[in-house]
This record gives sequence, structure tokens and C-alpha cells, in this order.
Amino acid sequence: MAISKNLKNKKKNYNIAPVIEPRNIKDVTDKTGNIYASVNVMAQRSNQIASVLKEELQSKLHEFSSQADNLEEVNENKEQIEISRFYERIPHATLLSFEEFMDNKINYTNNKKTEVETID
Repeated sequence: MAISKNLKNKKKNYNIAPVIEPRNIKDVTDKTGNIYASVNVMAQRSNQIASVLKEELQSKLHEFSSQADNLEEVNENKEQIEISRFYERIPHATLLSFEEFMDNKINYTNNKKTEVETID
């Protein structure tokens, strides 16, 4: 399955308090007709979300790094700590991808070359 959406320009709205609740497998299977295909779509979207979040966090934290930092000279920066705490509170990428899948926010095609796309 291939992912065909550029997410760097997409505005992100993350729900900070994730809600984990039991789901009916039939609801997940009905979307694609096959539980394995559904899990594959969600897994690919989860990988995509995780890589975007990692890039965002690294770019924000990179602003605070300096060339002269070593283990003895590291100063605690409150802004840096707040950024890290925000990303720690974001629900895991698998939960975000599952919610997108169940809310029909992911487009996918079921052919020899399967493509996954996020709907805005």
C-alpha cells in the first residue's frame, strides 16, 4: 500500500486526552471487507503520522540546540520542556490513525497497488 498525501502542509489538531474504548471488529472489517486490509491501512497511516510528529518535534527542539552544548553545560529551557511535554501528551499514532479510519478520513483503493490517502 502506498501513501499519497503530503502532510507537511496540513494543519494538525490533536486531541490531547485520548479515549481508549473497546471497538467492534465487525465495524472495522466492514470498511474494507477484510480485517487484515483494514489493519494494513491503519498501520500505514500510523507510520505516516509518527514520522510527521517526529520531524515536527525534532525541528522544534533543534531551535534550542547549540554547537557548544556538552553534558556539563546543558541548561534547562522551560520552552523546550513544554514542547516535549506537549508531544508526550499527544495520543499514539496508532490511536490517531484508528480514529481517522473509523471516521472515514482515510481514502484507500483496493487493487494490486493499494494507495492510502488522507481526506482533508
